[in-house]
Amino acid sequence: MSEKKSGALIPAATIMLLRDGDKGLEVFMVVRHHQIDFASGALVFPGGKIDKHDSAPEVRGLCRGADGLDDTLLALRVGAIREAFEESGVLLAYDRKTGKLVAGSRLDEMESWREPLNRSEKGIAEFLTHFDLELACDMLVPFAHWITPDMMPKRFDTHFYIAVAPEDHVAAHDGGESVDSVWIDPNEAVREAEAGTRTVIFPTRMNLLKLGKSANMEAAFKAAKADKIVTVLPKVEKRGEGAVLLIPAEAGYAVTEEPLENIMG
Repeated sequence: MSEKKSGALIPAATIMLLRDGDKGLEVFMVVRHHQIDFASGALVFPGGKIDKHDSAPEVRGLCRGADGLDDTLLALRVGAIREAFEESGVLLAYDRKTGKLVAGSRLDEMESWREPLNRSEKGIAEFLTHFDLELACDMLVPFAHWITPDMMPKRFDTHFYIAVAPEDHVAAHDGGESVDSVWIDPNEAVREAEAGTRTVIFPTRMNLLKLGKSANMEAAFKAAKADKIVTVLPKVEKRGEGAVLLIPAEAGYAVTEEPLENIMG
């Protein structure tokens, strides 16, 4: 599932970790390191490329909620949870001894595994077996599916999920790929991007706007479960006033077109 050549689609997954704050819905986001080759310096949701270990045969038996998912869809959820753990320290997994979500007090003993997992030196199955855990794939609700336009040299086939952040897990940036983090109102993140105080790439902004239509977690999950996921593959259309990026109206976003110059900077 790795990149074979420039322009090839790279399977990826991301999790929008949610909580209800004092003023309503909040989502956890990280600021990518400026030396990262994709979305450097941008405010993004934790996520990344699917690793070869995410689709290992033994992983399925270490997941709750795998029934009904083919190998590709399962690998996407596994990768999304793994990436969230690597980038934020939040782990959506069950303790096999208790049957409940892993306690936040156990996360310190797992800290040393985050970087080896990130470098693919260790696989997720090895990690889960070592700590007697089961991935909480059943906590993930599909939210969106975006594919990078074919005009771009690096292209991702990205599945977005929403999930409730465990209350006793402390979400924080990893200090490597990400250099800052924040719990933020989705609409506030968009306002800050429009004001120029945040860098937010187009797909992230669109999904923040979509998420921001919900006042709280209950509403967000109800909407996500009711919506049909429509794949968004933006297309470029040349017009007299300049090129425009188009996304399908049936995907459910308030914006269906955007001047290309606004996106490319």
